[in-house]
Amino acid sequence: MSTAFTVTDPSQIASPALLFSLEAIRHNLFRMIQRAGGPERLRPHVKTHKTRQIVRMQRDAGVVKHKAATIAEAEMLAQEGVSDVLLAYPLVGPAARRFAKLVRTYPECQFLTTVDHPDLAEGLSQALVKENVAVEVLLDIDVGQHRTGLPVGEAAFSLYGNIHQYPGLTPGGLHVYDGHNHQSSIGDREAAALPPFDRVLEFRDRLLDAGLPVPRIVLGGTPTFPVYSKVTLPGVELSPGTCVLSDHGYGTKYLDMSDFSPAALVLTRVISKPTATRLTLDMGHKSVAGDPPMGKRARIMEIDDAEQVLHNEEHLVIETPQAARFRLGDVLYAMPTHICPTCALHQEAIVIEDGAVVDVWPIAARDRRLTI
Repeated sequence: MSTAFTVTDPSQIASPALLFSLEAIRHNLFRMIQRAGGPERLRPHVKTHKTRQIVRMQRDAGVVKHKAATIAEAEMLAQEGVSDVLLAYPLVGPAARRFAKLVRTYPECQFLTTVDHPDLAEGLSQALVKENVAVEVLLDIDVGQHRTGLPVGEAAFSLYGNIHQYPGLTPGGLHVYDGHNHQSSIGDREAAALPPFDRVLEFRDRLLDAGLPVPRIVLGGTPTFPVYSKVTLPGVELSPGTCVLSDHGYGTKYLDMSDFSPAALVLTRVISKPTATRLTLDMGHKSVAGDPPMGKRARIMEIDDAEQVLHNEEHLVIETPQAARFRLGDVLYAMPTHICPTCALHQEAIVIEDGAVVDVWPIAARDRRLTI
């Protein structure tokens, strides 16, 4: 992973602030396309950045298919002219009705979604029929994470074979996400991911032999992106998300992905020096994701030996023998360990190019609702 960026004059940036490097985003997008073997093989997940501007950069680079986790994300993509959006999330209750309205409101966009249970298909069908619209649905396949989906087998075969019997639904392929595969070694990741994928291919062939269409298989996330990028079968779509921005967690764990550059930082300031070896920063868990373990939520770029000892809503307290060299108001840069939920904590990202502020991008899809 290359050296992170800084701001030449941060004096006008209120902290804590989310920063995006325009150069690094361009570089990461180039590497995503290069690794995938072409933009047509990508269906990147918008949940990482949630911004219109990165969607436009991807569109200009030839990426026309996207994946989303919320209706707001899917609507933002449609508003930006994306023509193919997979909402890969179970749609129950009001969500199914909202999705049907989304499909009706943006007829120029092909919306897809996932199912893993007959009741899910039934509820989705009822909502779509009321709006007089139809969609393709992907069968969500569980390859070991046990979060959503069905394992390959008779129940999965039966559900996929019966999708066309639900008004408004047609079979659109398979969705295969393996978020449990996060082994550091690329060899270990391949050993974990490829045998289940072989079983998915056998299942796909069984569906085809039964006369059922399987136009696409949407595969993996960022950790297994290097694994599945070697799969050149027709219809395979790759769904990395995090690597467009990268973060400390992925950048240090996956050395085989060191060609992706850190494109997002949190600018923070020293606000107190309560002891001779302590610094308090204005970077609480309302500005950097709190899901990594305490003490590992970000890398403080200027202080390699910083020990994170206390993290509250608006404060991060670090212990370091280097505390004396910092003054109140000094700017520090932190690389989040998990950038996806960190982005969702900020209303906007300040865009940096060659050390200067060049734009401000709203994190538009951080909200649960845009217009629908």
